[in-house]
Order: sequence, then C-alpha cells, then structure tokens
Amino acid sequence: MFDVKDDFAVQVAVEGRDAEIEAILLEVCHTTRMGFIAVARVTESRWVAAQVLDRIAFGLNPGDELDVKKTICDDIRQCGKAIIIDRVADDPEWRTHPVPMMFGFESYASVPIVLSDGSFYGTLCAIDPEERVLSATETVDLLNRCAARLGAILSKRKS
Repeated sequence: MFDVKDDFAVQVAVEGRDAEIEAILLEVCHTTRMGFIAVARVTESRWVAAQVLDRIAFGLNPGDELDVKKTICDDIRQCGKAIIIDRVADDPEWRTHPVPMMFGFESYASVPIVLSDGSFYGTLCAIDPEERVLSATETVDLLNRCAARLGAILSKRKS
C-alpha cells in the first residue's frame, strides 16, 4: 500500500509540517468525529500525505503515498468538487465501489484544496470505519472553510 519516500514525498511532508495545519486537522476531527484526517498532495500520478491526524491506526504518516488511482481523491482532482459520504452502505453510488471496501471505511469526506493562484493542490480528506453525519450544511461549510484556510497556508509556504 505504501511506497518508498522520494524527494517529492519528502517535500510534500515538509510543506505539511505546520502547527496551523495540525490545528485545522484537529478542528476537523473534533467537529466530525472522524478518526483519520489528512491533507493530501494529489497530482495526476501521485497521492502523498502532507499531514495526518490518525486516531484509528490507519497507518499513514506525512510523506507516505497511496496509489492515486485507488483513491477517491483522484476523482476530486478531476471534478474539483467535494465528495461527502455519511454511510457507504446506504449510498448507491459508493456501496459497491472498490475504494471503501479496500480501505474499510464507512464514512468519507474530501474537499479540494486550491492554492491562491487557482491551482489544485490536493484534498482535505477524512475517513472513519463508523457512520458519521457529514452532509449537514454546517459540517460541509466547515470543511470548505478549512480547505480554504489550508490553501492559503500552503500558498504562502510554496511562495
């Protein structure tokens, strides 16, 4: 599941090493009760964790990589829109999708992170093996605000 770190993965992990980013992940965790929250750098060919908060022993650390084609974040990179799933088992589009089955999550939220120049950086994503209510307007608004804050922080770090 994980690839060996290279210069790009190390650079992404350095970009994510920020107290403000960690605070945002903690805020998302407390609000949503999701067990794994990450900022992921997502390109056409790569998914690399920039920062993570892992309370469910998912096992990813900053700089770790997943096969981008086996992630829902790749769908977000392509469409530019958030994907929110309260309960995979109840969602006709996702209940037979291989990604939730492969990673064993029941709830999922992922929101695009866009840099100040308008370019796509990656996603703020969260997974949990338990059902969580994520589609409430207040929760979706919070996730969008957090992704915007992350985009501003990462824009400053990249400049």
